[in-house]
Amino acid sequence: MIVLASVEDVVYDASTVLRIPVLILALAALAVVIVELGGLVVELVRRRRRDSDVLERAAVATRTADSDEARNRALGALRGAASSDAMAATFVRVAGQARGPGAETRIAKSLADYDLQSLRRLERTRMLVRAGPALGLMGTLIPLSPALTGLQAGNVNQLTDNLRVAFSITVLGLLVGAVAFSISLVRDRLYAQDLSDLEFVAALLEEQ
Repeated sequence: MIVLASVEDVVYDASTVLRIPVLILALAALAVVIVELGGLVVELVRRRRRDSDVLERAAVATRTADSDEARNRALGALRGAASSDAMAATFVRVAGQARGPGAETRIAKSLADYDLQSLRRLERTRMLVRAGPALGLMGTLIPLSPALTGLQAGNVNQLTDNLRVAFSITVLGLLVGAVAFSISLVRDRLYAQDLSDLEFVAALLEEQ
């Protein structure tokens, strides 16, 4: 019984020590998801100018340019039609690879790298989809022990304070998870469209 009591004390102490880190992590997750939400708004605004006809004209002009000056102008138009800096850089890289040997293989590698870069950006919000509710659950359960202790001792203030923290962190965790899930869904569609545009431009640049 003594050993069991000692183990229980260690578990209780460990969970108590985690209280502040969990609260800090939950607030940090909220800050990150707010930043990601702002980034999504910027991405949506930039994609309002998306036009497949503009992409096609810029890609054809890049392929058929008969001078460095004309090619630079066409590449500028192609970069301007991109919805992100990463996409613009990939456009330029693909345009250069389309003129060299092994163009198909090199272009496929560039497109795959862009896709992986998009997945890395999605990882942040996808992690928050699970981490937010997990932090909320931990932040809910950890204060329950001192709350029950306060209830047993008749300390209403201790009970109230701990329950307030427990319920607040639950709401915070669920909010983080819900917003992160929504951001991930929208970005999945946006990045799939970007990759489709890149493949479209790459196909036009490879035409003879």
